[in-house]
Amino acid sequence: MFLQAKALGQSLFSRPYLLLTLTMLFWGGNAVAGQLVVGEVSPLMLTFLRWLLVCSFLWVTAGRRVIAEWSGVRPRLLWITGMALCGFTGFNSLFYVASHDTTAVNIGILQGSIPVLVFLGAFALHRTRVGLLQVVGAVITILGVMVVATAGDISRLTTLAFNPGDVTMMIACLFYSAYASALPNRPKVSGLVFFTVMSLVACVTTLPLALYEVFSGTVIWPTPKGWAIGLYIALFPSFIAQIFFMRGVELIGPGRAGIFVNLVPVFAAGLAVVILSEVFQLYHAVALVLVLGGIWLSERRKVS
Repeated sequence: MFLQAKALGQSLFSRPYLLLTLTMLFWGGNAVAGQLVVGEVSPLMLTFLRWLLVCSFLWVTAGRRVIAEWSGVRPRLLWITGMALCGFTGFNSLFYVASHDTTAVNIGILQGSIPVLVFLGAFALHRTRVGLLQVVGAVITILGVMVVATAGDISRLTTLAFNPGDVTMMIACLFYSAYASALPNRPKVSGLVFFTVMSLVACVTTLPLALYEVFSGTVIWPTPKGWAIGLYIALFPSFIAQIFFMRGVELIGPGRAGIFVNLVPVFAAGLAVVILSEVFQLYHAVALVLVLGGIWLSERRKVS
């Protein structure tokens, strides 16, 4: 039985497309988990518990490697802290706060804007060469985001009447895009060590946020259902998905692996309809086509 399980694991880790598809399924499921956990645990406490659990998993499995590669981490610790604050602490905190005020379908589609925002960030930070297709794709994707934010009524832009949850989610996407744009300058250490150190930073920096909820009287301590969903969030979107994604990038390269991120809004929308019985409206379909179409155009020359 052990040998069969080991062989199955080796087979799985040699299939990049399966690994990357599962990764996007887990990340899409995170939008649904964010809705299911409303009322079961408060958002900032959930964010802290998520990274506490992930940090514990990682330090058990990779703690020795962190110590061995610490000489490469220490000079860039401030940089790593800034990246973790944007990509892990800021993004996740705002993600779960947004879940209280908008739907999983909206969150999934808005999350689909991240690849284009990363592309814009890369241009701003690294002066990455920009072609006409990339510009058109970025504009189309942003239009799709506006369709979601205005619930299909673009005239709301004149009155700035947005759903607060959608605005919060868009800010969260900006945080994650800043993190992703800085990834090319990350320390020259293994991906697992880098992720482990960032998870520790995220755990430490989300603790004050959780304490704020405690002392402000807004904390909701996890119910049994809250713990169960929190374990799913820590194990699948946070831990397993990251390991799968790193392995997928290793096997087929970052350009081809990055294309799979386009599946996140598709999985999130589908799971929200099936599990949460959310209504998938016409403007959602229009926005999804615009977001995915814009990403496709903007990445046509970036595949490696």
